[in-house]
Amino acid sequence: MLKQEEGSTRRQVLQLLKTMGSCNVSELSRALGITEMAVRRHIGTLERDGLVRSSLVRQAMGRPLYRYSLTERADDLFPKNYPQLALDLLAELEEQTGGSEWIGRMFEGRRDKLKARYMKRMEGKVLGERVAELADIQNSGGYMADWEPSEEADRYVLHEYNCPIAQVAQRYRQACQCERRLFADLLDADVERTECLADGGARCTYVIRRNAASRQ
Repeated sequence: MLKQEEGSTRRQVLQLLKTMGSCNVSELSRALGITEMAVRRHIGTLERDGLVRSSLVRQAMGRPLYRYSLTERADDLFPKNYPQLALDLLAELEEQTGGSEWIGRMFEGRRDKLKARYMKRMEGKVLGERVAELADIQNSGGYMADWEPSEEADRYVLHEYNCPIAQVAQRYRQACQCERRLFADLLDADVERTECLADGGARCTYVIRRNAASRQ
């Protein structure tokens, strides 16, 4: 029960910092109705978790005060509606241009930018190392990826258990098509998708093989 109460108080601290901006311990203490010592304990935990940062503010009189504010990481805890915004913008573009051709171009442009961003990380690596690097890239984007070698030589399987753009991909399948082509370009390999979250699968699964040119 104590842990639940403490967690609730820390959520209130985050909420106050979100709505009030930076605060000092005294301000938080008054707003929460708890002691300054208790506020410091909760702030200490939130700082260790990377959710709150402190800054020292010097005053004309008296000792300097620490003020606390949210980090970028904490901002992710608050509700966002990015998928719906993306869907609305894509639908507007589709309506304005009279078709899906421009939507496809947008996703292809995104693929080209991601390819340019990550291709250097693939240089000098064999296929298995490139697959591992790709999994790291996808994990940094929230895809919860892992990979495993197959019993077949030069064959790997990559799984993604989360899709941050699932709502967009369900409406615009160009997103999935461009992702597969991006993987093929980065890995310089043949990539086949055998399961897809946007199709109702439990995960996105990619079978990766050395391409024909590499096998020769």
